[in-house]
Amino acid sequence: MASTSKASRFFELADQREFAVCQAINRSVRFPPVLEYFRLVSRLGDGWFWYALILSIPLYNSSTGPTLALQMAITGLICTLTYKGLKRWLIRERPFISFPAINCATPPLDRYSFPSGHTLHAVCFQAMLFSALPLLAWCILPFTLSVAASRVVLGLHYPSDVLAGALIGGTMGWISMQWIAI
Repeated sequence: MASTSKASRFFELADQREFAVCQAINRSVRFPPVLEYFRLVSRLGDGWFWYALILSIPLYNSSTGPTLALQMAITGLICTLTYKGLKRWLIRERPFISFPAINCATPPLDRYSFPSGHTLHAVCFQAMLFSALPLLAWCILPFTLSVAASRVVLGLHYPSDVLAGALIGGTMGWISMQWIAI
C-alpha cells in the first residue's frame, strides 16, 4: 500500500504538470476529419491492425514469417499482462477523469491511464519488425506514431503514459528479438 500512495502522490504532481499540454493537444484537434482519423487509428490500435499484421506476416515472408508471427503473438500476450498489471498496481486516473476540461473523444478500454497499452503494443511490434523485417517496419511506422499520438489527442492519456508505454514496449520487443533471434 505504501508504494501505491507514493505512486499516487507522484501522479498527482505529474498530472498537474501535464494538464496544460494535454488540454492544448486535446483542444487543437477539433477538426472533424482529423478527429475521426485518430478515432479510427485508436480503434485499429485496439488490436485489429496488429492481429491482421501478425496473421499476414507468414505470407509476407514465408521463411521466417511463421516464427516471427508466433513470437509477436506470444510477446503481445506478455505485453498485455504487463500493462494490465502496471495499471492495477499504479492506478493513475485518465486525463479526462481528473480534468473535465479535457474532452474524451472515444471510450477507453479500461479505467486507468499508466502506461498506455496501445502505445506499448505498437512500439513493441514496431521494434520487432525493425529487427526482423525493416522494410515492412518503415511502412508500419506512420501507423505506430499515429497510435501513440491518438492516445493524447483523444484525451485518454498523458504524454508520460505514452512515453512510458513506448519505453516499456520497445524494451520488450527488443528483448523478445534478442531472446529468439530470427
